[in-house]
Amino acid sequence: MTSTQQKVEDVECSIVINHTPNSGDKETVVDVISNDQRLSEPAYDELKDNSKVPSLSYLQIFILFFNFGILSWGGPVAQIALFKERFVVKGGWITMLRFNRVFGVYQILPGPEATEFAMFFGQLAGGRIGGLLGGLGFILPGFILILLFSYIYEIIGFENDYFNASFRALQPIVAAFVLRAVHKIAEHSFISSRTNKFNKWLFGMAILSSILTALNLNLLITMGVCGIAFMFIDRKLYLIGLLVFLLEFVGFGLYIGFNNGIPSPNSLGIGIAKQDELDSGHVFGLGLLTGSISFGGAYTTIPFLKAEAVNIGGWMTPATFLDAIAIGNILPSPLTMFSCFIGFQAGLKADGGGIGWAFLYAFLITLGVFTPCFLFTIIGHPLLEKLCRNKFMASFFDGIVGSVVGLIAPTAFDLLRSSLITTGAISVKDGNQRNIIALQRGAIAATLYIMTLGALYYFKHRMLSVLLIVIGAIAGQFLFIDR
Repeated sequence: MTSTQQKVEDVECSIVINHTPNSGDKETVVDVISNDQRLSEPAYDELKDNSKVPSLSYLQIFILFFNFGILSWGGPVAQIALFKERFVVKGGWITMLRFNRVFGVYQILPGPEATEFAMFFGQLAGGRIGGLLGGLGFILPGFILILLFSYIYEIIGFENDYFNASFRALQPIVAAFVLRAVHKIAEHSFISSRTNKFNKWLFGMAILSSILTALNLNLLITMGVCGIAFMFIDRKLYLIGLLVFLLEFVGFGLYIGFNNGIPSPNSLGIGIAKQDELDSGHVFGLGLLTGSISFGGAYTTIPFLKAEAVNIGGWMTPATFLDAIAIGNILPSPLTMFSCFIGFQAGLKADGGGIGWAFLYAFLITLGVFTPCFLFTIIGHPLLEKLCRNKFMASFFDGIVGSVVGLIAPTAFDLLRSSLITTGAISVKDGNQRNIIALQRGAIAATLYIMTLGALYYFKHRMLSVLLIVIGAIAGQFLFIDR
């Protein structure tokens, strides 16, 4: 037996000895290995072995991931599970250890993880061009479908009672999706990358950022302050970290004092989506910034895009914004693709705009949203992993991801409120009758919301969100049409 073999066996024995009696499965052992900071070189080879990755032509890579894009129903969790089954469990392109490590990096960095995985595997098979083609192939089906749905949404409009009824039923369902997402994101957002354990400071930052978001403090300021503060707190420099928060509170207090009140909802954004400057540059810029701050997944983009497109730009009503999220959930695409619908609406609102401008702006905002994740992934995973494992940067990202939960939570309840208020969609002229119908529809929407939450917590199926959307659209025909 060689010394190298003995060293590997010693590592394996130590893992088994420290393992809990009830966790002998392979995946759990992999998790133990991934948390060990003192692995030997032979164990680390699992993170570098590409011997089972086939060499594919650029066309083959594009077709492969285009097919994945067509089959990517059910949101990011289902999409990532699809990649794991095809490339890790069955194909053996990489080990489970390496898959978990890659997933950990993409959870920290901004961008939709499923698209980043498509690019990662494409890059393994065909280099950087292969990664680019893998990502493009994966998002193209969803982009085409959302463009089509955006056009249908415009030409049919809310004048059609049946179309209107389905979307009225979908709005509380989508609001429930967002609230459930807050819980899901929280499950990993409060785990410190340094200790791999729950961190009470990250939990506190989520609560604090939730309060500040409810008070309309700019989202980027909140994320930045939490990231910087946790860089010090994670190193037990509590006084400096608390001082960072104190400076934020002082600045916020001065703002309130000089402006005689808390900021308006417009303050949650930064004003890219200005009504009087609705042009291609601003639309692309909004997408670029949205993609750059999408820490923790696609749901992070919801409060920012709502602040910009609804509150500041006035490109759409809150109800239409909910419809955009619904369309993003029902189609096989990364959820961030709902931004394509928002760009389409911007083109319709622009001076001299129309369907042509709508298609152009839909393309530009989508290009902006996905540019950051394409750049990050094409740079190469080894460099990204070094970045995320840098002590200061890892803590900075942890603080941002921890604050994300607090950013989304107020928006989840705001979306619920929008889904319950349906007066504007009622065509009855009599005021008293309108109020009665509005109360009835609000009660129905609340019931749909509660039932959806119950289903999301009780049932576990990768197609559940799609099934709920379809059921909701059908139910709307019976619940929101006056017969």
